[in-house]
Amino acid sequence: MCLWLPLLVALGLIFLYRWYRQSLMLENLTGKYVFITGCDTGFGNLLAKKLDKQGLKILAACLTEEGAGDLKNETSSRLQTVILDVTDSQSVKAAAKWTADIVGNAGLWGLVNNAGFGIGFGPNLWQTKEDFAKMLNVNLLGTVDVTLNLVSLVIKARGRIVNVSSAVGRLAMMGGGYCPSKYGVQAFSDSLRRELRDFGIKVSIIEPGGFRTFINDADAQTKNLQRLWKKLSPDIKESFGEEYFKQYCQSLGSMLGTVNPKLHLVPDCMEHALMALHPWTRYSPGWDCKLLYLPMSYLPTFIADYLLCCQSPKPALKLD
Repeated sequence: MCLWLPLLVALGLIFLYRWYRQSLMLENLTGKYVFITGCDTGFGNLLAKKLDKQGLKILAACLTEEGAGDLKNETSSRLQTVILDVTDSQSVKAAAKWTADIVGNAGLWGLVNNAGFGIGFGPNLWQTKEDFAKMLNVNLLGTVDVTLNLVSLVIKARGRIVNVSSAVGRLAMMGGGYCPSKYGVQAFSDSLRRELRDFGIKVSIIEPGGFRTFINDADAQTKNLQRLWKKLSPDIKESFGEEYFKQYCQSLGSMLGTVNPKLHLVPDCMEHALMALHPWTRYSPGWDCKLLYLPMSYLPTFIADYLLCCQSPKPALKLD
């Protein structure tokens, strides 16, 4: 026991120091501008309301007029909305000009790339290039386009950029464009962080586990799987088999039924990334992310593959 005591004391002091360092918050952020995408519902909506209550000036980008109107009705006059489709470069440019006109020389303290699309889980072989492109255009290229059009305003304020990836941006657990799009957000954020560090800008990545958002709409995901299955060629359908399709739908439904309902955990991480003196490079909200997905991503490939595939449906086509 005596031999372990110094080590335990050292570890305790390290954790105490890390906790203290991460508890330090910036002052005088009231009145700073923060631009958030995807504010109709979900994480972006919650973050906009949260920061608005703290006195920041929120520029909330919504996809629909209805979403923008609902958000305005629930927030103060400090919050302003703009309609933004992150897949449309003209829409992005217009939103960037609108933002520049508002913030002026103050610049943007925060840019939160939260907008995302996630209805499209399914085997890769069932999908088309267009199915992948729909995910990539929103989750990855939309993040890139918004960042490139607003980064000069962030530089002016020596501010923060927060990009939303996912636990599956490290561990690809299903086919389709969602995982590649989130892997891409990781890579873009890492390279951006290194480029901008000399400008005094910090870039953080949010890697949520499973949360009860539109992405976890089991009915919508099942309908999409049915759509993919119906348009498959006879050869691919025969290779997988009807039983595979049924089991895949059931397993996906079971997985989505266990997601975390505590949505506030993700906006809490975004808030820390924007307001902490020493923000984390990566945030992993959700115990499933911390204790399962991220540790699994560091395992040897053959072990991770076995754990992910051991209970997967088996195709009808058997090896000789």
